[in-house]
Amino acid sequence: MSKRSIFGAAILVLSTAATGNASAQDAVKIGMVMPMTGPLAAAGQQVLAGARLYMKQHGDTVAGRRVELIVRDGASSGETGKRLIQELIVNDKVDIIGGGLTADLFASAGLITEAQKPTVIMISSTTAVIEKSPFYVRTSCTLAQSSAILADWTMKKGVAKAVTLVTEFAPGLEAEETFTNNYKAAGGQIAEAIRVPLRNPDFAPFLQRVKDAAPQALFVFVPSTQAATFAKQFVERGLDKAGITLIGPGDLTDDEALPNMGDAMLGVVTAHFYSAAHASAVNAAFTDAYRKEAKDGANFMAVSGYDGMHTIYEALKRTSGSADGKVLIAAMRGMAWESPRGPMSIDRNTGEVVHNIYIRKVEKTGSELRNVEFETFNNVRDPRVAAR
Repeated sequence: MSKRSIFGAAILVLSTAATGNASAQDAVKIGMVMPMTGPLAAAGQQVLAGARLYMKQHGDTVAGRRVELIVRDGASSGETGKRLIQELIVNDKVDIIGGGLTADLFASAGLITEAQKPTVIMISSTTAVIEKSPFYVRTSCTLAQSSAILADWTMKKGVAKAVTLVTEFAPGLEAEETFTNNYKAAGGQIAEAIRVPLRNPDFAPFLQRVKDAAPQALFVFVPSTQAATFAKQFVERGLDKAGITLIGPGDLTDDEALPNMGDAMLGVVTAHFYSAAHASAVNAAFTDAYRKEAKDGANFMAVSGYDGMHTIYEALKRTSGSADGKVLIAAMRGMAWESPRGPMSIDRNTGEVVHNIYIRKVEKTGSELRNVEFETFNNVRDPRVAAR
């Protein structure tokens, strides 16, 4: 069945979705497979904390249906994640999936499509994931969005020679490719392209190669869970004093990890969709509530989980409580709202997230390091999807 026929049929029945017996139906089950252990555990824990905060604020009943959250630990493993998603669908009879890592979602796309389970992507930032199933929508981001913006912005600032250093897995490779293509197209030179392993990386030898290449800028993507380790070794190798501007997607200066990175991060420029320092009443309320509930500072993973749950709740309201897969995914697509990140929407045709990308600089506010936004690119779509 084509995407057009799936969503065309679903839209036709949205206005007549079952209403009379919604309250008599069983709970709407949301199955979340998150990396709660392993090298990406912090990301899964932050997404889950954001999702639970939304549920606490908005209750566990939507459109007459009780909402039940079932959490499984994918252990930072695509193979484990795929198995758990299958178990949630087959054994737990979940209505909605909350994902999850790129590897989980690639491996499970066929099953999710066959079972017609709407899936809200809250971690994966790889563009190609969204194309694998017509039942996918995303509330996280894509690295292509921020990497393309940053490449163009960097060249406009006259930085013409760079080195790229990325983690060797799908999101890192996408960040590297997007930045490199845009940077070269604008006349920039990539002096060296360095890839580091995902598990237990020792950045020191790679940073020595960066220092030897003597670029004007170092473009970095590492998972936010490894950002503090990177920062420590960046300073130990003396790159903070080598005249090399450190740039990258926002994972590099993750709000949650930033306080532990030290003043060597001052002046680091990143492009990202969220900063805990974003100036809005919605974000101020979110960050205050998150700190009280999670006993930690909010970051982009937390807001992705928060917005993911918002998407599910609002879609259930639109369908008057119906959890029919085709009807529910159609309700999610085309949605727009004011998030703690700023204005955002879900593209009606692709299910991809559309939001602002901010250029930020690490500055000290009082005694705290903050990602201070100083330039905004509005309503940014994934450049790879937009080009098709």
